[in-house]
Amino acid sequence: MGADPELFLYDRKVKTFFSAVGLIGGTKDQPVSIDDKGHSLQEDNVAVEFCIPPASSEKAFVDSIHYVLDHLKERVEPRFELSIVPSAAFKSSQLRAMQAQVVNCRPDYHAWTLAINEFKRSKKNANLRTAGGHIHVGYANPDADNQVNMIRAMDLFIGVPSVILDSDTKRRELYGKAGAFRPKPYGVEFRTPSNFWIKTRELTSWAYQNTHKAVKFLNEGNTVEGDLGQRIQETINQNDLDGARSICKEFKLLPASA
Repeated sequence: MGADPELFLYDRKVKTFFSAVGLIGGTKDQPVSIDDKGHSLQEDNVAVEFCIPPASSEKAFVDSIHYVLDHLKERVEPRFELSIVPSAAFKSSQLRAMQAQVVNCRPDYHAWTLAINEFKRSKKNANLRTAGGHIHVGYANPDADNQVNMIRAMDLFIGVPSVILDSDTKRRELYGKAGAFRPKPYGVEFRTPSNFWIKTRELTSWAYQNTHKAVKFLNEGNTVEGDLGQRIQETINQNDLDGARSICKEFKLLPASA
């Protein structure tokens, strides 16, 4: 498993979100390495994005995520705090850089319709910026069929409980609908969840554990389709708390403390 979560900088002095442009460095093509193990940083629009090396254990995954968060706390100026929120409204003064206007530079796909997801920004949300918590899953012999089945299972095991665990509803106006993914040579990138699961070590452990539950679910010969698939999509896309509670109870999807 790997991940490339995003987060924002919040300026304590003026009590507003602050663009990361020019403060962190790095791009998607040329990220800034922070060690020789594969942890790296980059700027994505006005957000800070980081990547971790593939992890083959829960401990390695959790430690990597929070190792980078600790590094970032030391790296940024004291006036800034790391804001792990799924969406934030920025002042226009923070969005003047060309980089701040670049969104959805690489398309993602819809695992239920198999179409390319369309991105639509309106005047209403022109200053809204979002932060994802994309999860990467690598496995042997990925192909189109098992990639789609993997993402549909991830919708069940991660996407549905995120409706309860992630109280933000603004991000899904732009990103994070059910089934959002990119196929990868090594497997899949699941793009539905926000960054909520990096807030605590417990939630990061939960994300790892539930991803493995999704893999086990598929390895046991199960798939997500039919009425259950429709319920999952409606629950995620409509932020349906009652629907999420029902499915979570049926499949035991929430962490013990929830």
